[in-house]
Amino acid sequence: MEHNDNLLGVLATLYKWRRPLAMLCAAAAIGTAVITIFMPTYYRATTTFFAASPDQTRPELIYSQGVSMRTEYFGNANDIDRMLTIAESNDLLTFLVDSFDLYAHYKIDSGHYKAPFYMREQFFSLYQVKKTKRDAMEVSVEDTDPELAARIANASRDKIEQIARSLIRESQAQTIKTYQENIEHKERLLMAIGDSVARARSRYGVYNAVAQGEALTAQMSEARALFARDSVRLQVLRANSSVPRDTIYLLDAKVAGLRQEIRVIGAEIDRFNSGIAEVYLLEKQYLEANQALGEDRERLKRWQAAYHSSAPALLLVEAAETPVIKSRPRRSILVAAATMAALLLGVIGVLLLDAYKTVNWRQVLDESKS
Repeated sequence: MEHNDNLLGVLATLYKWRRPLAMLCAAAAIGTAVITIFMPTYYRATTTFFAASPDQTRPELIYSQGVSMRTEYFGNANDIDRMLTIAESNDLLTFLVDSFDLYAHYKIDSGHYKAPFYMREQFFSLYQVKKTKRDAMEVSVEDTDPELAARIANASRDKIEQIARSLIRESQAQTIKTYQENIEHKERLLMAIGDSVARARSRYGVYNAVAQGEALTAQMSEARALFARDSVRLQVLRANSSVPRDTIYLLDAKVAGLRQEIRVIGAEIDRFNSGIAEVYLLEKQYLEANQALGEDRERLKRWQAAYHSSAPALLLVEAAETPVIKSRPRRSILVAAATMAALLLGVIGVLLLDAYKTVNWRQVLDESKS
């Protein structure tokens, strides 16, 4: 053919084959239309929400007591990734399968050993979760029953929030358990220190360091002053022969008593001084341990309050509603695409046939065999 190497030759060839090409396109269009009639109609229901920040459950934010602390209500990229992971987890799938009897709905034999695999493939072909360009999350579910699609989408969102909250609560429960164990340990330590304080006080007679120190010092000063005064009086009276002996005996006994009192007070002061440092140290340890225990108990109360709080794990933007417009199949698009594909393949086939119509294919085959 003399025009095969230019556009006119191509157009001439296509014109010659116009009727077969038209018949091919018509057959493709009619066949595709017939096939799409028997395809099931699917409806897509979508729910939109934002991931909430888990910082809302932090005790220091709940009990800030007037301290200015910035609260983030919307989750960051890590919170969104956590939600996406939950949304594609087996826990969610198992919940939906049990809640909506999806084995029966999708006509999958639940007794087959590959049933879980088939269910996962079928469900996730109709289920989609994604992050939008505005950092929101969308959960979409397709089904032939539009009402069921909306119910599954909303149930998925609610289950995602439940799992996310349970993860946060598990972390809080572990923290609470740690505080409880720490408090029990400190209570045992506090009791041991308290016993040590009681033993030290009994051994050294130290019960109030400041008051006892002042009292012992005052007693010693007073006893020494009386002893010094009465000792001088005794010496003076002894030198006077006119003083009755009974008076001298009484004053001598009083001086002896004061001397013994000074020895007793001195021994008590020595005992007091030998134990004051130990008792003071133990009392300080007891006060510090008691203060630390009180702080841990307060923190435990705050964590327990945060554990029982109702902070949301997600912020709902739009719940899924029963769709009224089908999502697929787009029959007109499928027919148009099939027609265009048939036309393209037909044109290529016609041009190939016209280009190689002079080739003796039998001779080519014989030569290739030899």
